[in-house]
Amino acid sequence: MFIFPVIFLASFIIALKEIVKGNKQGFLLFLIFGLSIYTTAMSVSFLFGLKDIIPFFQFFKEILVLTILLVNIYTLKTRPKFYLIDYLILAFLAYAIIYAILPIGEQNLHDRLVALKSMAFYMMLYFAGRLFDIRNIYVNKYFNFIALVTIAAGIVVFFEVLFNINLQNISGYADYVYYFFNFEPSGNYGLSWTFESEGGYRRFASFFDNPLEHAAATLIGISVIIALYTRDNNKFKPNETGLLAIGASLLSITFAFSRAPFVSYFFIIYFYAIITHKKQITQTIHYCIAAACCYVIYIFIGWSNKVDGLMEVIMNTIDFSNPSSVGHLLAWVEGITALIQHPLGLGLGASGRVAGSLGESIGGENQFLIIGVQAGIIELSLYLAIYIAFIKLGLKWFRILKGKERKICLAVLLIKIGFLLPMFTSEIESSSYISYMNWFLSGLFIATIMQHERENTLAHGY
Repeated sequence: MFIFPVIFLASFIIALKEIVKGNKQGFLLFLIFGLSIYTTAMSVSFLFGLKDIIPFFQFFKEILVLTILLVNIYTLKTRPKFYLIDYLILAFLAYAIIYAILPIGEQNLHDRLVALKSMAFYMMLYFAGRLFDIRNIYVNKYFNFIALVTIAAGIVVFFEVLFNINLQNISGYADYVYYFFNFEPSGNYGLSWTFESEGGYRRFASFFDNPLEHAAATLIGISVIIALYTRDNNKFKPNETGLLAIGASLLSITFAFSRAPFVSYFFIIYFYAIITHKKQITQTIHYCIAAACCYVIYIFIGWSNKVDGLMEVIMNTIDFSNPSSVGHLLAWVEGITALIQHPLGLGLGASGRVAGSLGESIGGENQFLIIGVQAGIIELSLYLAIYIAFIKLGLKWFRILKGKERKICLAVLLIKIGFLLPMFTSEIESSSYISYMNWFLSGLFIATIMQHERENTLAHGY
């Protein structure tokens, strides 16, 4: 078990050493290997009695992010040309900072600053990636590392399922979360209700924070794997590692047992098939959907008390009769009501992780509402504008870019598409690995666009 804090610490030291040596892309080592096991590394450290040094470990990610950002700014050779999306993100950050500084809402300054970090710090990762020179990044290398993390997650899940136990049951997870975040253990497995589904099914998190983060990380994994092995002519050519990673991702998304990410996993594949004109895949998916719909109709018509187990979970999800679905609906209604009554927001910490730790969260089941409830309709509009802009840019530049630039574009586009549905049912940006990876790659994508436009300008002598 001690291997997790060792990997976390080693990835931080190696990444920092590489940055000091001038190899800034070494930052990705920590982003990929350190943050993916972050919570497990912290909980194992707590298990071994290292609780006094855990607060220092917890700040490693912020230290490294700020370091790479400052290094990127310091090493700039020319003043960067800003894109529209840069201004939107700067506006989002500035607006959030204003809400943190001013005494808006019921939370004190400390809680508002913690909420600010949860709601907006990931945007710093955007600028960390945005200021990278894309020519100096070995995209295939680091995308392969993400594929390896996906394989490792699948292997851990395999043994979790085999022995019917969560890694978190033996990593000290429950004690760590209670000590540092005031969340008491709950559910039938001594962790939290997040680790089980209706019907008593275990949900497995592998070495991630919880099954929701595991599922979201799998969406990143499959998006990157697809981008890595897609040629410029749209042919998909995975090698043995790629096929193993795809299999591991399917294992992970199945046993994470998270409904929105599960649907998104196959929607990513479907969307990819559409934009790359893979008619065989789209037709197969259409046939599967048609067969599934026919089967669901058959079950509804012949509904009886004999239908139980997994099918009961599926049916109750469809007709919104299970507690989880009802809980999402109630949280959405509560959040929308608060947003209508307070269009400028209730202040940072009124929703999301900070409010959840105090048992006072409003609309805390929806990423969009979490932002809107705290900072109002203006901040929510900025977030939506940023997100929509990335999808539009991804669709536009996917047809233009080539090589590694195209891989980055496709990965970001698929991640954004894949996260849409889960964002309605969870605070997806609260996970460091998920949000940091998402927004760092987003920054690299815009850096790619700007580099391409500069090269075109020089080529035409403008």
